[in-house]
Amino acid sequence: MIKVLENPFYYLENFHQVLVWIGERYDDLLTADERHFLATFSTLPQSSRALFVRMVMRKGTVFRASKLVYAEIGSTHEAARPLAQAGLIEEDPQLELDALFDLLQKPEIVKVFQLGAHVKHLRKADQLEALREQYDCAHRFSGWYANSGDHVYRNLTQQLCDRLRLIFFGNYHQDWTDFVLSDLGIYQYEKVEFSPAARGFRSRRDIDDFLAIHQCHERFAEGEDPAAVIADLPPCAPDNEWLRSRRNKLLFAIAQHVEKLRDWPTAHAMYADCDYPGARARAIRVLEKNEQPREAFDLLQIALQAPESEAERQQLLRMAPRLARKLGHAKPPPVVLAQAERIDLSLPPPEEASYVEFVVRDHLSRDDAPVYYVENSLINSLFGLLCWDAVFSPIPGAFFHPYHRGPADLHSADFQRRRAQQFGDALSQLDGDQYRATIRTNFAAKYGIQSPFVFWEAVDEELLDLALDCIPPQHLKRAFERILLDVKSNRSGFPDLIQFWPAERRYNMIEVKGPGDRLQDNQLRWIEYCAAHAMPISVCYLQWAA
Repeated sequence: MIKVLENPFYYLENFHQVLVWIGERYDDLLTADERHFLATFSTLPQSSRALFVRMVMRKGTVFRASKLVYAEIGSTHEAARPLAQAGLIEEDPQLELDALFDLLQKPEIVKVFQLGAHVKHLRKADQLEALREQYDCAHRFSGWYANSGDHVYRNLTQQLCDRLRLIFFGNYHQDWTDFVLSDLGIYQYEKVEFSPAARGFRSRRDIDDFLAIHQCHERFAEGEDPAAVIADLPPCAPDNEWLRSRRNKLLFAIAQHVEKLRDWPTAHAMYADCDYPGARARAIRVLEKNEQPREAFDLLQIALQAPESEAERQQLLRMAPRLARKLGHAKPPPVVLAQAERIDLSLPPPEEASYVEFVVRDHLSRDDAPVYYVENSLINSLFGLLCWDAVFSPIPGAFFHPYHRGPADLHSADFQRRRAQQFGDALSQLDGDQYRATIRTNFAAKYGIQSPFVFWEAVDEELLDLALDCIPPQHLKRAFERILLDVKSNRSGFPDLIQFWPAERRYNMIEVKGPGDRLQDNQLRWIEYCAAHAMPISVCYLQWAA
């Protein structure tokens, strides 16, 4: 149940929690200014600390006092004074014209600059352009707007606080709202035991490398020259796989950009230097585009001997006949893939707009053979419930704060290997009947807790019971083993629908394709896998009747 937060300083308590957590676990990695902040922040008055956290949680670094009005803080200006004395914020800072426009409303702009009729009715952006040449110097806010009756502050420590947030979360996509959502009961997180070794960053170099990679990512996103960005990419410590993965992901994105520019040699060199999944296949494709079929074919043969994944193998098999033809080689024998059963339907269009999956679901569903729209939710959820303890095992470096939706190394190549014993124990339950009790127990005990696999909103007890009664444990084991082969790729691509025959204790998975739609690569891989292992699967092609 969602609760109301009674403590008006809940956000300040959360901020202090982060500072204490970092101080206890990362003191040996902190810089002098970070240690000084942790040591002195708690000595400030409560209202000042609360105002500071409110600033940190907001976007930007420059704020008007009139926009920082909170009942629990009281006078904003009085609360700001100790922050300025401590050097955390600057009162009445120098502002360029653009920064000033971000603070002012349109009527204020007209008043401050005494705009004439031909300018005051323009859009704010056009007013800025009209004034830019005339006002190209910075002034304090009080100089720009002498009689505003307002105060302006600049947060001087936003970057430091962002670093502390990074050290705590180990990423930049989580922020202070995660605390609030947890406090409100909207998000619930599994409680994992944190060992002394459970630190996202093991050295100051790790922190600095992460920051450098993030800055390079931002520069690339803003359109900076890729060569300049790559020149500043740190090499990363060889024993930190998750940081190297972030670096390689950025390299792969830059290589794709260079490939689109048709700079084949540079793109190939970047792909060849990148371990990110898919880079080798792209390197082969770039060699082909650069009229180097021999080099491309040779690399393809090496890759086929040990594909990095099913996805790469799929790509290689598509390229092989084309490259062989270009070199005058005999056409390689076709690869015979297991096929799914085909269902052809011709139905009248629905009276109201509806997804084709729902149209087919409603058409096929019967009282004695219900059909559910599940897509990726059902099998993943069954896997997550059976393997809950394995997924949330306190492996060093997997969890290092209380707000993890899943382990930090979820997409790492050694995710399964590092938990081989735990996953082995979980999947061995499918050799008997214990798996049913484990799944049902975890469904009840863990309901609503964040998980990278369980779709709580899509799976209820009725669907859970049907799945456990109708899907043989051997089929579940096959599906779960494939998920573990490549968690990132194999969590998706499942068929849209599943039909159950409870009286016969059997099921069928159904992928639906409407007019003009075709099977995606990840769907083809799951279809081939299921068909090859005698797991019932069909592809339904729907056409609209005239």
